[in-house]
Amino acid sequence: MTAQRYWAPAAWIEGGWRQSVVLEVDAQGRWSHVAAGVPAPDDAERLAGPVLPGLVDAHSHAFQRAFAGLAERLDGDDDDFWSWRDRMYQVANAVTPASLRAIAAHLYVELLRGGYTQVCEFHYLQHQPDGTPYDDPLALSMALADAAADAGIGLTLLPVLYERAGFAAPALRPDQRRFHAGAADVWRRSREFGARVAAAGGASPVPLNAGLAIHSVRAAAAESIAELRRLAHEFDGPIHVHVAEQRAELRDCVAATGRTPVAWQLVHATHVDAGEIAATAASGAGVVICPSTEGNLGDGFTDVPAWLAADVDLALGSDSNVTRSWREELRWMEYGQRLKLERRNVCAQPRGATAAPRGRATRPQPDTAASLFERARAGGGRAAGHASWGIAVGARADLLVADPDDASLLGLPRARWLDALVFSSPGRPWRDVMVAGRWALRNHHHARVQRIGADFAQAMRGLWGE
Repeated sequence: MTAQRYWAPAAWIEGGWRQSVVLEVDAQGRWSHVAAGVPAPDDAERLAGPVLPGLVDAHSHAFQRAFAGLAERLDGDDDDFWSWRDRMYQVANAVTPASLRAIAAHLYVELLRGGYTQVCEFHYLQHQPDGTPYDDPLALSMALADAAADAGIGLTLLPVLYERAGFAAPALRPDQRRFHAGAADVWRRSREFGARVAAAGGASPVPLNAGLAIHSVRAAAAESIAELRRLAHEFDGPIHVHVAEQRAELRDCVAATGRTPVAWQLVHATHVDAGEIAATAASGAGVVICPSTEGNLGDGFTDVPAWLAADVDLALGSDSNVTRSWREELRWMEYGQRLKLERRNVCAQPRGATAAPRGRATRPQPDTAASLFERARAGGGRAAGHASWGIAVGARADLLVADPDDASLLGLPRARWLDALVFSSPGRPWRDVMVAGRWALRNHHHARVQRIGADFAQAMRGLWGE
């Protein structure tokens, strides 16, 4: 890459809109200079609309994109997460490295269109369906990496510790055999993936990194979690775990251990109490919330205002990928609270709000969209292992250009643009998307979308026989 210079009529910087902004990208794909109130330089490319940083999709199961829309009928007396999961395993046990690559590439283009520039893959498909390892133990991991490169999105791979079907189960069910990975397996796969990325010497067109994941306290024995913690004692990457997603999980956990689930980086954290929120805040952990999946599965509501008041990092996840747009996720994060509490602007932080409990510099965000967006921006960056995320010097040069012809923006004052983008739905997809200084979308166009779409359609026909 060579250094590039851009000029935006407006950009979202440090929690608000700034006008007439010069943006410079260095040869490593990071912001080297950001300045507002500057007339457009002659050598700068003029961007077509207002600019925001891309967000991190902090929790995705790419293969589940092949199941979106196929579980929306009632075939028995009742339907909940557990019955959905049993049906989802049909997909989990049918995908191959080739079909996973096709499904993931299509998903990742959709995520780019939805405003995500990095995706964290909570990756528990490890082996062949009968549990036999592939000749290359990273076959499915590299399928995801190839898909990310094809689409042009950044990827954080999170191999998952997964070794039993439940608290009282000594092993996995037959339909879970391909998920098996112990602590040493997870640690080795994360390290080997990182080594392959490093050996490529920057050959990948997208940023790739790896972290660690624990499926849940029900799926991993306490001694295995302790072993992974020992192996990773100096590890500085992200560590994720499903926690408190289902009330049944809480009941089983309390019955087996006498305690509710606790973790370092939390995904879902739907059913928690005030004490657990306070403990999470004190630990420095963050929470990934997946509103559209939680709504689709009937999981229930988490207490977003309490998480905000405790100054806990929040991030967004597409999870089962029934929705692939952060605007819709933010909208439903707020709307779920409005329906629950029968109030409006529940997640705003008005002027005069108390100082952040964790002592970080914050400023009031009376605008609901801004309050949620800023939490998702910062929390998502940390969930993907980035110390800095957004339009700021040193951060990765990711950006979204809103379409100036979007009907949701026409005639509105600039100060209300983010509110309109989130709450005046549905709105047009992002006009342009940049990832690490490279354009992934330009004027709504992805260079490989036809071939990626055709591969996805073929993979879907192979799975569903139509």
